[in-house]
Amino acid sequence: MLSRRRPYKRSLNLLFGYMGMLSFGHAAFLGVGAYTTGILIAHFQLPWWIAIPSSIVGAAVVALAMGLLAIRTRGIYFAMVTLALSQCVYFLVYQFPLSGGENGLRGVNLANLQIGPWSFDLLNPAIKYYFLAAFVVLALWIVSKVLASPLGGVIEAVRENEARTRACGFNVEATKLVTFVLSGAISGLAGALNAIHLSSVPIETLHYETSGLVVMICLLGGMGTFFGPFVGAALFFLIQDVFSIWTEHWQLYVGAIFIVFVLFFPKGVWGTILEKCHVR
Repeated sequence: MLSRRRPYKRSLNLLFGYMGMLSFGHAAFLGVGAYTTGILIAHFQLPWWIAIPSSIVGAAVVALAMGLLAIRTRGIYFAMVTLALSQCVYFLVYQFPLSGGENGLRGVNLANLQIGPWSFDLLNPAIKYYFLAAFVVLALWIVSKVLASPLGGVIEAVRENEARTRACGFNVEATKLVTFVLSGAISGLAGALNAIHLSSVPIETLHYETSGLVVMICLLGGMGTFFGPFVGAALFFLIQDVFSIWTEHWQLYVGAIFIVFVLFFPKGVWGTILEKCHVR
């Protein structure tokens, strides 16, 4: 479960943690990626090596359209605009004839993985895990290269002081848009992997609660740190699994624990550990 969603959390961390732009619209990119892969496989019987890249491109196009409107705003206004645009995508997909409406999309069956002359059985959980993990590793490698590049330096500069970055001659708006699109593309990959893993696409994938959940996980682990989303995801799902066994009102306890962590670990669990160890 963690493997298929980690790229999604990393994508938001790139925008929120490193750029400093809080988005409540990433569920739109996750959903577009998931539905693109689902529709191409379920309705058109296209192979995975066409469906997955198509999902990435589709999510990037949606991110570009949303970004052109959203980056004109800042702070809470940016968050609200992304939320509103995300809900527009939700209702468009909901009404789309091939999406399955409120029942979601079923029949995203990818039983056999064909790579050249080799065929692998994706019904085998171990093989499916390594197949999905390969894309997770690739996404992490791409994010690490972006952060280590000059673009990564400009991204962090925008977060620290946007006016000074602009005064140094950098195109702040273009940097924001590129980061937003890259973040959306990685979310699209996560959506594609999620569809293949579940063999279906629930409409809840596009819901604003999904965006809120990932923001919570990034804050919990430590935004602006490379491994923060991993720690936040592991901690959140551990707490959820433990308390859901005891009570059906587990959200109440998870919310209380989250408040405690925000108060006493303002930089997140992993961010606080790095600070104590004096590591950036």
